[in-house]
Amino acid sequence: MWFNASKPDMTVQRTPHTDQVESLTIEAGRADAHYWRDLWRFRELLTFLAWRDILVRYKQTVIGVAWGLIRPLLTMLVFTIIFGTLANLPSHGVPYPVLVFSALLPWQFFANALSDSSNSLLSNAGMISKVYFPRLIVPASAIVVSLVDFAITFVLLLAVMLWYGIYPDWRMLTLPVFVLLALATSLGAGLWFAALNTKFRDFRYIVPFVVQFGLYVSPVGFSSEIVPEKWRLLYSLNPMVAVIDGFRWAVIGGSAKIYWPGFITSVLFISALLFSGIMYFRKTEKTFADVI
Repeated sequence: MWFNASKPDMTVQRTPHTDQVESLTIEAGRADAHYWRDLWRFRELLTFLAWRDILVRYKQTVIGVAWGLIRPLLTMLVFTIIFGTLANLPSHGVPYPVLVFSALLPWQFFANALSDSSNSLLSNAGMISKVYFPRLIVPASAIVVSLVDFAITFVLLLAVMLWYGIYPDWRMLTLPVFVLLALATSLGAGLWFAALNTKFRDFRYIVPFVVQFGLYVSPVGFSSEIVPEKWRLLYSLNPMVAVIDGFRWAVIGGSAKIYWPGFITSVLFISALLFSGIMYFRKTEKTFADVI
């Protein structure tokens, strides 16, 4: 097994008065200052893992990246029929397919990133148990793959908007802010589930339930403005409410609005989720190689 003996996380214990090697310990944890520098040093590994997963996802598929377009199109069709036609929920002057598609984009990014990052450590168990690198790179690379899917689907959203005669305005420039919020939410939740999944394998069944349940309690098939005013702040504890509402506001414009008290609440919750996720991941990182 290859290792770099100069790294401070790889220690050699020697017996007293002799040079005989007694044991070799390879530890995943590093002091914070070293750890964050190591993240930068191993940035090429993140690129490699992300590129590998992209190739695996689309290699030997008949229609390739079109799979990333078919699913949101079918979901948009179903939600438009159920919520727009049968339930006749208001769309506030926006064509219902556009209302749904503009929410599906950030939601599917979050759902894919959460699912992939929560299983990422188990998928790379062989590498984790053999060599040192900051383990944070593994779930982060899974989220990069979801960003690629997001970019592909975003082109389709623009096509749908143009079909219905909706043209972006200056608010589109704020879109990166809401993409970063979606990324922070995905990374925070993904780090929690990735760390828990190594110790408690039950979480591999919990994550799909969270994704499925979250789809219906998030304002994907409807506008969050239909939520009664007295419940809006509580509803905003769902971090994806701020992401979806902000994304609609930036992309659709027009009558799309942001409920600012709820938006600030969601941002604070996302910040706490990301910070706690990083802290818990770092706390349990030393045990990954033992329990994985």
